[in-house]
Amino acid sequence: MKLMHVDASPKLEWSNSRALSRDFVALLRARLPGLEVDYLDLSLTPPAHVSREFAIATYTPAAERSEAMKAVLAESDGLCQRLLAADLLVFAMPMYNWCMPSSFKAFIDAIVRAGVTYVVDAQGNYVGQLAGKKTLFITSRGADLRPGAPFAHMDALTPALRHAFGFIGVAEPRFVDAQPMQFADPDARAAGLERAQQELAAVAEEWTAALRAAA
Repeated sequence: MKLMHVDASPKLEWSNSRALSRDFVALLRARLPGLEVDYLDLSLTPPAHVSREFAIATYTPAAERSEAMKAVLAESDGLCQRLLAADLLVFAMPMYNWCMPSSFKAFIDAIVRAGVTYVVDAQGNYVGQLAGKKTLFITSRGADLRPGAPFAHMDALTPALRHAFGFIGVAEPRFVDAQPMQFADPDARAAGLERAQQELAAVAEEWTAALRAAA
């Protein structure tokens, strides 16, 4: 069993999303002996942003790519293969200005690849290749964006993640959001973290039970 764990917060040891994702992975390790974790830190090794050369290379048929094109796509190819090789996916990030950090957007641009993470079948349907992978997004949000809160309508992060990963086959991702964090008093922050920790413990139990039942 392999898990791909991706962190995107540049705050490193001061990051709430990192702390939550680290604790969640520890919960899974305790419940799933032998779990292999493939870790990626996007703040330390951010993928390259899409360039003209990348755009041309990615839509050139594989058999027709030059060596230069293959070199441009090498990083993306590697990230795609790491995703495809994993059984479980955990992505952690802060919300920046209502959406994701630029490093995670660059990651999405690198892994949404025609002929790799999605294919077009004979009927012209787009078929994502990550179907069946349990996927969790852990986010930290400065404000409270829960339903009914004043900023609830400003959440561009959840739909962006849901749609991008849905396109490559993730049909039912889970979301655990720690909120409010930065723009809240200490009691509200503590309550937001406690809610997130409780939700993550429930997800760990759910995933463990499902994986044991399928074994």
